[in-house]
This record gives sequence, structure tokens and C-alpha cells, in this order.
Amino acid sequence: MEPSFSLKDELFNEDTVSVIAKAIKTIHAFDHETFIIKCVKGFEGRELKERMGYVALCLEEILPEDFIEATQILYQALKGLKVGQMFVFGAFCDFVANNGCNDEYVDHSLEMLGEYTKSFSSEFAIRTFINHYPIKSFEKMMEWSLSEDEDQRRLASEGLRPKLPWSIKINFDYKKGIKPLYNLYHDEVRYVTRSVANHLNDIAKIDPDLVVEILKDWVTSGKQSKQEMDYIVNHSSRTLIKKGHLGALALQGYNAESQCEISDFKLVSKALTIGDYLEFNFEFKALEDAKYMVDYIVEYPMANGKRSSKVFKIKKLDLKKNEGAYVKKRHQFKQMTTKTWYQGEYKVKIQVNGRVLDSQVFSLEV
Repeated sequence: MEPSFSLKDELFNEDTVSVIAKAIKTIHAFDHETFIIKCVKGFEGRELKERMGYVALCLEEILPEDFIEATQILYQALKGLKVGQMFVFGAFCDFVANNGCNDEYVDHSLEMLGEYTKSFSSEFAIRTFINHYPIKSFEKMMEWSLSEDEDQRRLASEGLRPKLPWSIKINFDYKKGIKPLYNLYHDEVRYVTRSVANHLNDIAKIDPDLVVEILKDWVTSGKQSKQEMDYIVNHSSRTLIKKGHLGALALQGYNAESQCEISDFKLVSKALTIGDYLEFNFEFKALEDAKYMVDYIVEYPMANGKRSSKVFKIKKLDLKKNEGAYVKKRHQFKQMTTKTWYQGEYKVKIQVNGRVLDSQVFSLEV
């Protein structure tokens, strides 16, 4: 999903284009005022990533025809410059992908992306090379995973993510793409380990059991500090936890076999209309010392007549035997652009440590 109108205007405007024009002008003489005007005019009607690509096309008109010379100018313009979230500098990487993803320049292009990423991440541009030169690109990613530079190490993970937001799809075996992560999960920099965790969370949507096995392996290796390993486990398995995956829950100390009970599960109303709140409450009791993750699941009808469900969080409890908690929850049903509710029979289920313990049926009128 593309960012909002205000964000694309904030990231791509006359001021931000002026910054890159000034950076290039210190190295290479060109009509920077005309360049700025053309870029800004071309932003109209284009989304964020399209604007980045358009700036890259405008760069072709002001840089030398010789690709090596052109990329060296951009390299010198970027050298030592930390641009943070100035997405306009992503056009430098796009320039490389547009003009250097070929047999003649592939090696030079990969070197340049490795340098550019120290200022602005090459995570989007590298995916073009992964698709066209998978062997060379992967070898470079493995090399970057051992780099002394944290931006290059992060690129080794981020560029290979199966579901990287705002990026093109890569035709690359996600199991092979995990290999650089084994050099990165014990990194000392959160910027890097966050990418590793996001990478695994992407894979969790494809192959959940594999992610649990990898995390088990990493936990037992002892290569990462406990605090950072806990972060990686929690962040990597957030999708699996939400879905109640038993293996992921066990990694965080939530045992599906932990004994507990639900009593007095009540719905305030069993006949709702759009805009109403589903309100329910129940008593929870631990039958042994344990950690408990309490969720509720809404099962609902879809347009095609089939049924689906979604898990929502309630609370985490760490209880001694015979300790309990009173749980009360409200859930509003309203039509949204991202979700349409259909009339029919619904069900709310109480799930603890991945196991459904009780349920109630209700109806929704649309």
C-alpha cells in the first residue's frame, strides 16, 4: 500500500529535490534549477515510489552518458552523507538499477549499491539484480552480511525479504535467502536485528514451522544476548502469536498444555447491527503456575458463503495456581474500506495459549 498523499508530498517536493541537486552540483556542473523544476512538475499524479523512479529518469538527463562516470559522480555526491529518511536519494539506487542491471555493468552496479546503501538503503534497487542476476547478487549479499558496515549488513537481510513493503517481488528461494541471517541474528546493532526479525516474520506468513525451528536453533546457540534474542523471537513471531501458533507460543513460554478454565462466559447481546459493540465477559482461573496468553477469535461469514476468522488480543497473564482474573471486552463492528462485514451467524471464541476453551454464537444484521 502506498503512503498517504501528505507523506509523498513531504518526501518529494522542491526542497528535497534541491538537496540532491545541491549534492550533485558540488561534483558535477549542470542546470540544477531546470532539473528541480522538471522533477517537481513530474511529481503530479505520481505515487511515492513512482516519484522516486521519475527522479532517477531525470538524473539520466543531467549525468554523463558513461555509466561508470555517472555512478562515480553520484557516489562522490553521497560520500559521507547520512540522508536518513530522505527518500529522494533512493533515485540514486534506481538510476543504478535502470542503467546498470546488465552483463556489462552488473559487478560495478552491485559495488555501487553497496556503497550507496551507507547513505540511503539500496533495499529496493537490489531486488532488480536479485531477479536478473540471482547468483552474483546472493554472493554479494553473503559478503555484505559479514561487512563491518551496519548498513551493508542490514541490506543483506532487508533486500532478500520475501514481502518487503513497497518493493517489487523477487523470484528467489526464501529458504536460501535465510542463509545471510545466520551471520546477522547475533549482530550487536538493533537496526540489523530488527531487519532479521522482519525478514523472519515475512517467512512466517509462508512457512510458519520453519520460522519456529530457526528461532529454536538461534536461542539454543547462545550467540546472542538474552535480551536481544528475546526481542528477535518476539518480533519475528508476532504474526504467528496473533494466529495462536503453538510452536511460537511455546518459544515465549506459553504452553498449550497449561491447565486453566473459563467460566461464566456471557455476551451482553446476541443480536447486533452494524455500529454495535460485541460486549462479553468471563472469569479466568489458572489451575497451575503458568503464563497465559488470552485472545478472542471472531468467526464470520464471507461474501462467497465460506467462513473465516481473525484473532484479537486480550491480555497476557502470569498466574499462580488458583489465581484468576475477570475479563471484560468490547469489539465494535463497523464497515471500513479495508473490511466488509456480512449479515449472518457469527461466533466469538476464547483462546488461551493457542487452544479454544469456550465459544458463543451471535448474529449481525447489516
